[in-house]
Amino acid sequence: MGISELSVWVVDDDESVRWVLEQSLKQANMIPRCFASGEAFFAALTLEKPDVLITDIRMSGMTGLELMGRLASQEPDIPVIVITAHSDLDSAVSAYHGGAFEYLPKPFDIDDAVELVMRAARERSARSTEGGDYEIPRIIGKAPAMQEVFRAIGRLSRSSMAVLITGESGTGKELVAQALHENSPRADQPFVALNTSAIAAELLESEIFGHERGAFTGADKRRIGRFEQADGGTLFLDEIGDMSLDLQTRLLRVLAENEFFRVGGQTTVRVDVRVIAATHQDLSSSVKSGRFREDLFHRLNVMRIEVPALRDRREDIPELARFYLKKAAEELTVSAKSLSSGSIELLSSYNWPGNVRELINVCRRLTAIAPGREITELDLPKELGGAVSTYKDSDWTAGLAQWAERRLASGSPPLLDEALPAFERTLIEVALRRAKGKRLEAARLLGWGRNTLARKLKNLGVKGR
Repeated sequence: MGISELSVWVVDDDESVRWVLEQSLKQANMIPRCFASGEAFFAALTLEKPDVLITDIRMSGMTGLELMGRLASQEPDIPVIVITAHSDLDSAVSAYHGGAFEYLPKPFDIDDAVELVMRAARERSARSTEGGDYEIPRIIGKAPAMQEVFRAIGRLSRSSMAVLITGESGTGKELVAQALHENSPRADQPFVALNTSAIAAELLESEIFGHERGAFTGADKRRIGRFEQADGGTLFLDEIGDMSLDLQTRLLRVLAENEFFRVGGQTTVRVDVRVIAATHQDLSSSVKSGRFREDLFHRLNVMRIEVPALRDRREDIPELARFYLKKAAEELTVSAKSLSSGSIELLSSYNWPGNVRELINVCRRLTAIAPGREITELDLPKELGGAVSTYKDSDWTAGLAQWAERRLASGSPPLLDEALPAFERTLIEVALRRAKGKRLEAARLLGWGRNTLARKLKNLGVKGR
């Protein structure tokens, strides 16, 4: 079929969008037909059908998702291109679950839209039927680079293939892995995550594959490894580039044959596991230098998702900061703080070498120490362009003195009434996090007895996690 014979229908309740698409498709020698509602589209569908359909998601009356669900039962071979202003992960995944050929957020490049129409007409692949609703991790992003991530998650929502996630440390690679799992056929099965660089090399083999009793000194009972824990579901191996060559060989066998031996074992263990790997390293360079097996790289690199650095998606920083300020307030059981326009500008212009992880830590710090309900540029650390110095550990009292001066200047209530509870609450939260919620260990870190910690938790209203 030639391009000049392509019949392309557009469903959008925005007249200006319909007009722009109609003119552009005509200029590309296609035959457009526009509808303001899904109902009008289906009325016309009884007489003829298009080669390609373009539809918005959120419309008055019948939504784009409802339209795709109904179309999938009537004409599943018509490729659908979804164009929407609501550029979030929910929309991307829902669109692909509904059988969309491609997802394109507004504002879009009209040449991209025309190219998608031509590609959809060429491929005309069979469409999936509408999927169910899934709980997905919170991933925020309207930047074009994040839209590529959302599109990749959507494309893989019906797949169990291996995926390699790359990106700098702190960009949120595990969140992407969780989203891939939650939007896959394995969503009801376990999601098991392991940071391979956080486990001592001599223990990592047992951690991944498990061991039999007596396999080595201290192995007093059988241990089930991460592969068996993830059977039927997904195993996320973070920082895969740090894995030793011997372990890479064992991992390759599991991926190829779906079976392995526990450490010290004689019996084959069979598993059905989808492996999602992540790294901040350039594995191609590691392959060339002999630090990473080429066959394992190709086995893992069936589909690659590149998670952008935060500096490459600056338009997402204000929304991310507000979200993590709210989360920090919930952790510290205080009211969430807002951001002034000046502080937003400074946060958005900073380069964030630690990426989203660094932003999360800044939000926790600001929630704990910023004096007012609104965070201004004066409350930000100097490295972010603010006025607060980042003091050495031995000089933290200078920062406290600055805080006290500002509170007295603003006519605050007695300093100790506000500072002492916040001081104790902050130290308790840090100790509990370091002790992984174990109260006895947290009390030891604080220099208290367990009963003292229990009393402080109750008086300060801190959750003893």
